[in-house]
Amino acid sequence: MATSKWAGLVALAAAATFALSACGSNNSSSTATGGSSGGTTSGKVGVILPDATTSPRWENNDRPDLTKAFSDAGIGSDIQNAGGDTAKFGTICDSMINEGVQVLMIVNLDPESGAACLKKATQAGITSIDYDRLTPGGGASYYVSFDNVKVGELMGQGLEKCLTDEGKTQANIIYINGAETDNNASLFKQGYAQALKPKLDSGDYKLVGDVSGEWDANKAANAFDGLYTKNNGNIDGIISANDTMAGGIIARLKANGLAGKVPITGQDASVAGLQAILSGDQCMTVYKNTALEAQLASKLAIDVIKGDKAAADALASGSVEDPTTHQQVPSALATPEAIFKNNIKKPFDDGFVTAADVCTGQYAKLCSQAGIS
Repeated sequence: MATSKWAGLVALAAAATFALSACGSNNSSSTATGGSSGGTTSGKVGVILPDATTSPRWENNDRPDLTKAFSDAGIGSDIQNAGGDTAKFGTICDSMINEGVQVLMIVNLDPESGAACLKKATQAGITSIDYDRLTPGGGASYYVSFDNVKVGELMGQGLEKCLTDEGKTQANIIYINGAETDNNASLFKQGYAQALKPKLDSGDYKLVGDVSGEWDANKAANAFDGLYTKNNGNIDGIISANDTMAGGIIARLKANGLAGKVPITGQDASVAGLQAILSGDQCMTVYKNTALEAQLASKLAIDVIKGDKAAADALASGSVEDPTTHQQVPSALATPEAIFKNNIKKPFDDGFVTAADVCTGQYAKLCSQAGIS
């Protein structure tokens, strides 16, 4: 279970934002598939993003936020996307180590390739940061993410709220989990299983399906179809571990005339997820302000490059246990938020998404009704 000093992290993140905005800017930036941003401070950060399909956040949010933070601080960066390919991930890792980055930040595709990369970095004397996903057995120097058990807890609480709002006190529910190779997926499940345990133990809810959707819309939809058939259509609520999978499941619900009638959760506050909430097809999502996560990670990397280990250690003042080695990994964890239709303006107000992206076509009127402009 993760531990952290929440108030301290919020204050440190705010300080990081101020400090980064106060630094001189640099106009060069990395491209969609790779590239570097120059800097005035000696030192360079390598960042490997996982793909552009499991979630839109990697390219739409994390890349620009990290690029700007390093550029503003005068730190060079090389940010590349592995495109879901573990072989490419390994090649990028080797290249970054050979080019002499001082900090290597990765979002692993699976524990094996992620751990192999991190161990090479350690052997080369490079400080490593697990970003968003902990790599079991990888031995990263630091871990920056959200409280992922809390993310799952919000999903579980959200599904219960949605069922209660519909007057359903008895319900058959299913879990469509994330990829089995993703440590975060197990933490999310831990959270929603804990949140729903009282209802399951009392017999009010019955778990009638528990499968992986692999962070893939089509695989999640097919998994739902199988459970729907197995239970003769008697499914009252769905935990979907992210918005991408929820989108695939919603398409199948629509085909069965059930969209908006069976509450479904999500995660990421994606454009499609927010549109589904506006239309009533999705009950809730978990909003992770990735700008805060990027601020924490970039500040940590910048502190390391500038030789201020004390500041880096203070920022990563929490800890998360590596499930493979059982060692505590110094961690900085940000706080997620549950988003329903009644508070859907939050990610817009934060600048995480824009009305121009979400409020298109049929959603324009729905946005107006929700006070989004």
